[in-house]
Amino acid sequence: MNYEHLPAQSPYRSSHAIFVKEGARRASVGKNKIPELLRIRLLSVRAFDANDMMVDADVVGGHDLEPIIETMLSIESVAFLHIHNAKRGCFMARVDRA
Repeated sequence: MNYEHLPAQSPYRSSHAIFVKEGARRASVGKNKIPELLRIRLLSVRAFDANDMMVDADVVGGHDLEPIIETMLSIESVAFLHIHNAKRGCFMARVDRA
């Protein structure tokens, strides 16, 4: 299905394919937890400000995701992160400040 993961009035407004298995259940991920599915993939991490403008980006193996999240969220202007599969570009997750 197609999912609009950045419904913003910015150049980064975006929707893209996401894959949902038939009979899938809603994921429940706790605060400060990285799902195992993200840990085994090559990921594109994109940092956005409050105006939905990209201020930083990087590509990282999922096993190195936590330090990238911490680094990007340490940038004062960063409001949230988007995580995509790096190879096919599909949206995987949004990270918000706690």
